[in-house]
Amino acid sequence: MKSIYKLIPDIYDLVQNKKGWFDEANAHQLSSSLGGGLREHFNRERNSAQRATLRLSQMGPRCPKALWYSIHHPELAEPLPPWAEVKFAYGTILEYLVISLAKSAGHEVVGEQDELVLDGIVGHRDCIIDGCIVDVKSASSIAFSKFKSGSIEQNDGFGYLDQLDGYVVASRGDPRLRVSDRGYLLAVDKTLGHMTLHEHEVTDEREATLRDRISYYKTIVGREHPPSCECGTYAEGASGNIKLDTVASYSPFKFCCFPGLRVFIPGGYSGKSKAPIYLTKVVRKPDMKEVDKFGRMVYN
Repeated sequence: MKSIYKLIPDIYDLVQNKKGWFDEANAHQLSSSLGGGLREHFNRERNSAQRATLRLSQMGPRCPKALWYSIHHPELAEPLPPWAEVKFAYGTILEYLVISLAKSAGHEVVGEQDELVLDGIVGHRDCIIDGCIVDVKSASSIAFSKFKSGSIEQNDGFGYLDQLDGYVVASRGDPRLRVSDRGYLLAVDKTLGHMTLHEHEVTDEREATLRDRISYYKTIVGREHPPSCECGTYAEGASGNIKLDTVASYSPFKFCCFPGLRVFIPGGYSGKSKAPIYLTKVVRKPDMKEVDKFGRMVYN
């Protein structure tokens, strides 16, 4: 029986030393699962009704106001630009590729995309590998370093570990699960192809926190009116400007939280655009191109 701790070395050995491993059967299996995964990915992104429910994948810390709008008015979500639609598809592609590699390397892979329910909240885990819950994550090289060093335990702004907690706890009745007190994040550097496996312990305290958060989120979405915003912000230098933090800037409901939010593009006038800066308060207008929520130029 293979060990989860040998997963990455076995995958590396497979692709480097075992010629002909990617045969017709592998090609058919991967193309079928990947095609289904991409179909689900692109359809899900465009179907607001499907998103209008609490999910285990969203049990990390969230702004209550943004959460309320995501359930009651999902049509107000900020539309993703087409290049972001493509970018977020990378995660789906890498997930199915890595799972295919794990199978070909001789590891036991079961329970792919099984539906789970925890305290009435539904989710779908990636899979069980060698009796362990595994969630595959693609990451930039900078973000990848958090998985590799283990610092994600102290800096998990997007709630990846809370999501993993939910999958582990909700899977405990599955007889195929042999390790029930921890889960694993299998991270892939989408730039360089490096992989790392982060082991995460699901303690009684974390389980209690997760269940409390589920109860709290149910209360929030059950309200008739939206609660107050709790998006993270901070002062940008000494200008007096106030900026959304990284997690809040990714919220598709940030314009519901801040109707007057202003968007500036660093390097916009030089043609070398970078990630937008979202300002909730502008005391001194940055010397940058300003756009509206739809990416159209603002002239003022």
